[in-house]
Amino acid sequence: MAELRCEQISASYGSDQVLTRVDLHVADATLTAILGASGSGKTTLLRVVMGFIRQDHGSVSVGGRLVSDGARVHLPPEKRSVGYVAQEGALYPQLTVEQNIAFGLPRSERKLGRRARELLALIGLPDVYADRCPGQLSGGEQRRVALARALAPRPPVVLLDEPFSGLDASLRNETREAVVHALGAQGTTGVLVTHDQAEALSMGREVAVLRAGRLVQTAAPSVLYRMPADLDVARFVGEAVVLAGVAARGLVATALGDLALIDPRVEGRVEVMIRPEQIELHPAEPPCGGEAGTHSGAVAKVISSTFYGPDVVVDLELHGVSRSIRARVLRGHDVPVPGNWVELVVVGPVMGYPASSASGAPASGDECVGGRA
Repeated sequence: MAELRCEQISASYGSDQVLTRVDLHVADATLTAILGASGSGKTTLLRVVMGFIRQDHGSVSVGGRLVSDGARVHLPPEKRSVGYVAQEGALYPQLTVEQNIAFGLPRSERKLGRRARELLALIGLPDVYADRCPGQLSGGEQRRVALARALAPRPPVVLLDEPFSGLDASLRNETREAVVHALGAQGTTGVLVTHDQAEALSMGREVAVLRAGRLVQTAAPSVLYRMPADLDVARFVGEAVVLAGVAARGLVATALGDLALIDPRVEGRVEVMIRPEQIELHPAEPPCGGEAGTHSGAVAKVISSTFYGPDVVVDLELHGVSRSIRARVLRGHDVPVPGNWVELVVVGPVMGYPASSASGAPASGDECVGGRA
């Protein structure tokens, strides 16, 4: 069993509190992604797990074995059975690929070279790479070798600290797939630290969101995206269209019409979170005399569109409300041009947050915030 448990972890640097009562449980042979903005405490949490720093409070257990309680027990990094892949890979430039991979192995295994060759195959590199130096490898290949080196001693847990930073898009995807395959093939429990939402959602069985040193939500990627704990999480994990509304009996009245709520228990004044891809656009005639005519939904004028390949982001001005809104059209060949009028239809239920407790939300009005997930 190789589960990782961090319970009530608090840590600081001098007088600066970095982590506050963090509880993280990573099940055996699964990968959890820790997602957070710069300065949220992601790397500090990894450093606590590795034993590079001592926490102020709380405990860390690996495979049911206590490795640190912040007081009496504090095993050094080399005795924790935890592998670590640094952001830059940190390969030894004077050693070959095979020597880098075998660096942490017993002398007998290093001489045989069998384990290093096994791991080369596992990370998808041919045997001819064994005698190359790190300077002869691409960035993605260096990251794979760093992972192989971390896996070589067969640790039950491996920590990955932003391992794909600086790689171009295609290389990132290729390297991600190699990492997921290698961890899965060895049954290794993994923790991935990243600030990239798409990376976290696509790789983690669960995603844990750190904000200002606190773990605000841990959930499966689909749950995190559809039902974020608060508006700050919604804004951080993808784009979010935020509207004011009034909720009653499972519906919420908004500028886009009456919408079904994911949580029908929410009542009263709320802030509504809609994902841009939930908004369908249908051709519409221009409103006549300031009225929306026979349209059943909200009507908007197309202001601009931005092409991203598989989808197009369309910025709109709602008629009669003087509010901008954003939709994501997944069919790049069927996008209304600026100046066109469209009818907006929201597909599926939406999240509603009580206006008094919506973290960082405006008291009224509409907005569209967040980055592309």
